[in-house]
Amino acid sequence: MSNYFQPEIETMSREDIKKLQSERLVEQVKHVYTNVKFYRDKMDAAGIKPEDIKSVDDLHKLPFIEKDDLRDQYPYGLLGVPKSEVVRIQSTSGTTGRRVVAFYTQDDLKVWDTCCARALTAAGATNEDVVHVCYGYGLFTGGPGLNGGSHLLGSMTLPMSSGNTDRQLQFMQDLGSTVLCCTPSYALNLAEAIEERGVKDNIHLKAGIFGAEPWTEEMRHNIEEKLGLKAYDIYGLTEISGPGVSFECEEQAGMHIQEDFFVPEIINPKTGEVLPEGEIGELVFTCLTKKAFPLMRYRTRDLCRLTYEKCKCGRTHVRMSKPMGRSDDMMVVKGVNVWPSQIEQVLLQQGYQANYQIVVDREDNRDSIEVQVEKTPEMAADAGFVTAKAEAKIVAGLKSMLGIKVDVKVVEPKSIIRSEGKAKRVIDKRNLYVIK
Repeated sequence: MSNYFQPEIETMSREDIKKLQSERLVEQVKHVYTNVKFYRDKMDAAGIKPEDIKSVDDLHKLPFIEKDDLRDQYPYGLLGVPKSEVVRIQSTSGTTGRRVVAFYTQDDLKVWDTCCARALTAAGATNEDVVHVCYGYGLFTGGPGLNGGSHLLGSMTLPMSSGNTDRQLQFMQDLGSTVLCCTPSYALNLAEAIEERGVKDNIHLKAGIFGAEPWTEEMRHNIEEKLGLKAYDIYGLTEISGPGVSFECEEQAGMHIQEDFFVPEIINPKTGEVLPEGEIGELVFTCLTKKAFPLMRYRTRDLCRLTYEKCKCGRTHVRMSKPMGRSDDMMVVKGVNVWPSQIEQVLLQQGYQANYQIVVDREDNRDSIEVQVEKTPEMAADAGFVTAKAEAKIVAGLKSMLGIKVDVKVVEPKSIIRSEGKAKRVIDKRNLYVIK
C-alpha cells in the first residue's frame, strides 16, 4: 500500500502533468522577464520573448544558466520579487567560490514544505512519528527543509541539527525517534556510536531519509543493517529549493521528481543538446512556481538518467537515477575519469565502512592517487589480519574498477576525522577544476 501526501497530484496522468507544467511555465517566463533584468537581457540576447514560450515543449528555446551566473549576480541580481516579500534566505557553503544566496517568499516556503512532506510520507512517516532531524540548520538547507516538511505532516519534530552525538542518542532513546534525517555518512557515525554504547535495543528507528552527499547501494545496505531501518534517498540543491526536489518511494527504483514544481531535462554536458529518455547526461532544472529566486534551465552538474515509466508505487512523476557523479567532483587522474562513488563501491564490497579519504596529488607532472580507509573494529581485533594483504586486495579491486593503479593505505579505526555534516571525501592538492 503506497503512502501519498497528495495522491491527486502524485498520481496525476502524464497528460495532466504536462498541461499543469505548461500553464505554470508560461506564467513563470513572464514573471522572470518582467522582474529580473538578468533573464530579460539573456532572453533578448537570444532573440526570445515571453510569448514564444507556449508550453513545456518550448523550454529548449530558453538559455541555460550556471552556478557562475548565480555567483556573478550575488546578492540580489536574480531576486524576482521586492525585498519586502522575502521571508527567508538559505545559502551554499561557498567552499568552491563565492556564496550563492537563495531567497524565499512565504509561498515558496509552502512549496518546499510540501515537497519534504511528500518525501517523508513516501518513507512511511505519519503524524504519529517522531522525526529526528540532524541535518545542519542555519544557512544549510537540510535541517530547515525536513523540519518544515515534518511540521506540515504533523509529526513530532526534533530539530537536533548535526553533531553532539551523545545528545543525539539520548533524545533518540528518550523520545522514541522513528524517522532519522541526516547525511548517510553521519548515519553511519550514529550507528557506530550506538554499537559502542550497546544501546541498539533502545533505538526504534523504522526509516531514514539520507541525502546531501553521494552514497552507494552498498552503503545503503550497511546503514539499514546497522540501524535496523529502511533507508531512503532524497535529492535537492540550495539553488532550486533544498532537499525534496526528488525522493525515493518504497520501491527504491529511482527518485520521483516533483514535476508540478520542477521540470527536469537531461542534456549532453558538452553540447547542451537535450537527450532522450534513458540516456545519461547532465540534469537541468526549471522552477515552475518559485518567485523569489526563480531559476530557469539551471545546470546542476549532476549526471544521471530519467525514466517516465509509471512506478509500481503508483506515482506518475518522472524518476531520476541516483546521481552517477558530478562534473565538478569528477577527477581526471592519469587521464582517467574517477568518481569517489566508484572507489566507495569497491571499499564497501570488500567489507570496509564508509570511513575513507582520497588524496590526489601531482609531482613532476605525474598524478598520484591514494585511498586511505579505516579497518573495521572486527578487522582491528583480528590477530590474523594482514594489512599488506588487505591493501593489495583493494589495489586490485580499484584497478579492475578504474583501470589505473591506486595507492592504498589501510589505517586504524577512528583515525580519519569524522564528519558531522557533509563528508570531505577528496583532497585534491592539484587545485584543478574540471568541467566535463
